[in-house]
Amino acid sequence: MIGILVTIAVSWLLLYIIEKENILALGFLPIPKRLKQFSIGILITGILCVLVQYLEAYLKSSTWILNEKITNGIILKSFWWDFKSVLTEELIFRGALLYILIKKIGSKKSILISAIAFGIYHWFSYGVLGNIMAMVLVFIGTGLMGYAWAWAFSKTKSIMLPFGLHLGWNFIYNTLFSKGPLGELVLISKGGIELTGWTSLLNFVSGLVIVPILVLLYVKYFVKEEKEFKQTTE
Repeated sequence: MIGILVTIAVSWLLLYIIEKENILALGFLPIPKRLKQFSIGILITGILCVLVQYLEAYLKSSTWILNEKITNGIILKSFWWDFKSVLTEELIFRGALLYILIKKIGSKKSILISAIAFGIYHWFSYGVLGNIMAMVLVFIGTGLMGYAWAWAFSKTKSIMLPFGLHLGWNFIYNTLFSKGPLGELVLISKGGIELTGWTSLLNFVSGLVIVPILVLLYVKYFVKEEKEFKQTTE
């Protein structure tokens, strides 16, 4: 929680010093509209994540079973962990810095810079630095997704849609399907075979290429472009 507060404080300071704005410049208002965008984001990537996980289970001939030890408290604790980590990343990559970049150099260059930074960041968060093949794959997948989320920020003039898109994927992936660093949570994969050859490639492409492309298509064709960032100060 301290990390989020520090990130918010630094974001607010940057916005004030460089643009004479406050944290509301990141598009938290109007609340009903932004909550709708946030919820739609969660729904879209949540559904995509479920489809990808069940495709993997099909390819592996594995099954998902409910963890008998799971409790509502554990789920809430895991959700809060996902919420904090996603919010921190959004404030860094789709927050004040992206807002300022868009103001200074325009949206196209800013979105690309944000996507590249997001891809490179995941070399460290995924622990793949030095493994060239893994670095390339991680950069492609997270960079494409980062581009989609940065574009969503640019079009809506708000952090809330990318926040929802990010949280929907992370929560379903980490908490529902137990793929994150918190261990076995709601569902546990049982049985199956190791993926090799074309099945391994299909599994990789579905999660790291097709999903970001689908999100990009959603942002391109279904997200309405707002004309300008609303001023929050006189």
